Amino acid sequence: MKTWFITGTSTGFGRILTEKLLVRGDRVAATLRKPELLDGLREQYGERLWVAALDVTDSMAVRSVVARAFAELGRIDFVVNNAGYALFGAVEELSDEQIQKQIDTNVIGSIQVARAAIPYLRAQGGGRILQISSMGGQIGLPGLSLYHASKWAIEGFFESVIQDVASFGIEATLVQPAGARTNFIGGMVRGEPLDVYADTIVGERRRALASPNYPVKLDPEKAVDAIIASTDMSPAPKRLTLGGSAYTFVHAALTERIATLESQKDAAFAADYDEAK
Repeated sequence: MKTWFITGTSTGFGRILTEKLLVRGDRVAATLRKPELLDGLREQYGERLWVAALDVTDSMAVRSVVARAFAELGRIDFVVNNAGYALFGAVEELSDEQIQKQIDTNVIGSIQVARAAIPYLRAQGGGRILQISSMGGQIGLPGLSLYHASKWAIEGFFESVIQDVASFGIEATLVQPAGARTNFIGGMVRGEPLDVYADTIVGERRRALASPNYPVKLDPEKAVDAIIASTDMSPAPKRLTLGGSAYTFVHAALTERIATLESQKDAAFAADYDEAK
């Protein structure tokens, strides 16, 4: 039996992951803003489901809840940073408050959970952090500039942290799903539309996302199965890309980036100091 600490377990990947882990016999420390949403699971699984109220934008609460989870449960094998959402709109359509909240939740919240957990993982001799990122951590789509900013930021954070903590037996995986049939699209926060964007690609995306027929191919159940299966891989994969569209978009973006880099190779080396003769 493994023990998991998961944020954002009310809906989506977090809820599905919690349910699947409990079914297979694991123990879950589930956090969410409204703990009563897990009352049914608590009645069914008893002590194997530990629940705490947590808003990841409250850094003091993050430290307190993580400390309490380790104190009461002992060893925690996997810490899953799942809490997050998407903010949609052209950048000038977004309010200061919306921008701050997006960064506070998706970036600072995830960083603070990792910061709080790492000392305990180090003390117990290791563990693994699974950060729910997105294909949006490698690409950019219209109308999602702040969401992409948050996912690119958290990917850069873990690129460094993975190296910092490797000697302590702590690993991390960045999970990069495509859009899934969860509440992700319906739960998007939207900026105030400006008429000037109505006939642009942002307006087109806004109308497409509002359509009940918006195409979404990633099966969240299969995606969560893949996340769980990844925890048996050793060493931990640095990234786990899920969904055909995620693979296609990320592959195209990386291919273009490499081609651009190669075209600048001579200019890059030419900018170095001349070698001493």
